[in-house]
Amino acid sequence: MTRTLSTSPLKRRAGVSCAAGVALVLAIATVPAAAQQAGSQPASATTKAANAKLLTELPFANMQEFEEAKAGFIAPLPDNGVIKNGKGQPVYDLSQFTAFIGEGKPAPDTVNPSLWRQSQLIMLGGLFKVTDKIYQVRAADLSNITFIEGSNGIIVVDPLISEETAKYALELYYAHRPKKPVVAVIYSHSHVDHYGGVRGVVSEDDVKSGKVKIYAPEGFLDAAVSENVMAGNAMSRRASYMYGNLLPPSPTGQVGAGLGPTTSFGTVTLIPPTDTIKQNGEKRQIAGLTIEFWMAPDSEAPAEMFFYIPSLKALCTAEDATHTLHNTYSLRGAKIRNPLAWSKYLNEALYNWGGDVEVLFAPHHWSLTGNKKIVQHLKNQRDLYRYINDQPLRLANHGYHMIEIAEMLNLPEGLQKDWSARGYYGTVNHDVKSTYVRYLGWFNGNPATLHQYPERIAAGKYVEFMGGADAILKKAKASYDAGDYRWVAQVVNHVVYADPGNKAARALQAAALEQMGYQAESGPWRNFYLSGAKELREGVAKLGAPSTASPDTIRSMTLDLLFDYAAMRLNGDKAAGKVMKINWNFTDTNQQYVLELENSALNHIAGYQVPDADATIALSRAKLDDILLGQTTFEKEVSAGSVVVQGDANKLGELLAMLDKFEFWFNIVTPVATQN
Repeated sequence: MTRTLSTSPLKRRAGVSCAAGVALVLAIATVPAAAQQAGSQPASATTKAANAKLLTELPFANMQEFEEAKAGFIAPLPDNGVIKNGKGQPVYDLSQFTAFIGEGKPAPDTVNPSLWRQSQLIMLGGLFKVTDKIYQVRAADLSNITFIEGSNGIIVVDPLISEETAKYALELYYAHRPKKPVVAVIYSHSHVDHYGGVRGVVSEDDVKSGKVKIYAPEGFLDAAVSENVMAGNAMSRRASYMYGNLLPPSPTGQVGAGLGPTTSFGTVTLIPPTDTIKQNGEKRQIAGLTIEFWMAPDSEAPAEMFFYIPSLKALCTAEDATHTLHNTYSLRGAKIRNPLAWSKYLNEALYNWGGDVEVLFAPHHWSLTGNKKIVQHLKNQRDLYRYINDQPLRLANHGYHMIEIAEMLNLPEGLQKDWSARGYYGTVNHDVKSTYVRYLGWFNGNPATLHQYPERIAAGKYVEFMGGADAILKKAKASYDAGDYRWVAQVVNHVVYADPGNKAARALQAAALEQMGYQAESGPWRNFYLSGAKELREGVAKLGAPSTASPDTIRSMTLDLLFDYAAMRLNGDKAAGKVMKINWNFTDTNQQYVLELENSALNHIAGYQVPDADATIALSRAKLDDILLGQTTFEKEVSAGSVVVQGDANKLGELLAMLDKFEFWFNIVTPVATQN
């Protein structure tokens, strides 16, 4: 998985970067559904055989999860799941998926049958009764929104990605339930699909007046705003691959994200929490209900928490026990998560509430009822993440390296046959690699890998060593015909990097990636493979780029984070040899900073002013926000007197000229152009 989006719906949609900041949800509009993705090829005999083999290995005849996913159904999504913004532009369209994905339809040859089954389940949308007083709207966004009925109002849990989808879900709920006011919102964790739609269910005025309280785990705001700021552009570009946002919904394109149908691309909002949960076991009286909270930081999100409602015997484990193996590393790029802590939090939940719980619900997928079923699910999820942590470390301590460890490990049979432990979102392969990197870093200990040539240089040397591009492509075509697509993609990548204009190499690599996508059980893996094939065939379209930050996000960023973000953008070459000091005095918050440039490094410190500053700038934080949001300019505010500069007023302009701007549509499967 941060901004108000204003791009045309005729342009395409980029991705969700499941966290706030510069990189939140990127919307560049929707790609219409198509019978077949342009340039795509049919499933090969090898792909057909691989997918058919899976049908014999997994318990497809067991339809229990379909019964669970349909339990409590009240009403379908209005307008077939098409949700529009105030201008009448669609920001979410489930109908593009349900047009070809439906319960009972056999998997096409071009889709892994296990992923197809998962997609059928997550497309079951509408309003559902979880248990008395708890209702969910599902498939109206990537995540679920939950409504808990208290004595004097409604608690909303995790209000989706966009204001529009959250409002739509609330209206659906009100169409079938008493229209009590929303008196509280719970953010279970700090990813955008769990808070971005908050203004669709409550107003900031009601929050400020105390009519509505917002509960969140400690560290929520910092995590929500900061996780993607520093690498936001790269994360968001990669997220366009991860969520398949440039792929048409079709049997040869996007079939869902594994975690949910797809991402909405409406208005992302954020209202800061009013009540922070800091300790395990904290209790709150909310809407007449007693709710017990349990902290789960650094699991699926940096700031995350579970909660239990004793009177309803209902447990929410946030995103730590959904119906898939989750990511301990997100392919969009993110800090590696802690599977050991993750497993321990689930174990604590079992020991805390396992004897009493009768209802388990989450902000993704479907709920479960019945103590025995819930306990087994939580045990399997606990064991899943413990295995992901412990087994890679065991093999690493035997001396094995990251990539070979990922090939050596398979889940125990009991977990392999548990549909909810299948890798629809995360995978055993890339989660195991993340454990290795978390503990041991990128270096595998072999000095031959310590200082390797960068890919763009090594590629040419590989091609030369292997006898040239024509010889490689001839051999690679034979490997393709033999069904060894992994090797084709790996070896032909050298030809593509050595000569990005080699059309034969691009076509062969695209064909290999496509077949790998057709076989992938993970939604993100499928989307990465097919997006890569699309880029190799069509190039990188320079579409409209999203706004990088919304007003809510800019105003929620601390000054420390704003200055850190500026420092990350400093172009070291442009700053070479330059020395500068600027005092900042924020008149409304009584904060002072010194910003100091030297040795191509931009440092800052709070609480100081220096007498030898080149310039001292006095302004309000609110005015700085207005300038950053483009609502005014620095020069205009200096002229108006709302920004006062003592010293050299040109210094700030000089500094700003050294900050890089990032091109969003950079190449992913071919070399990025070198900087001058």
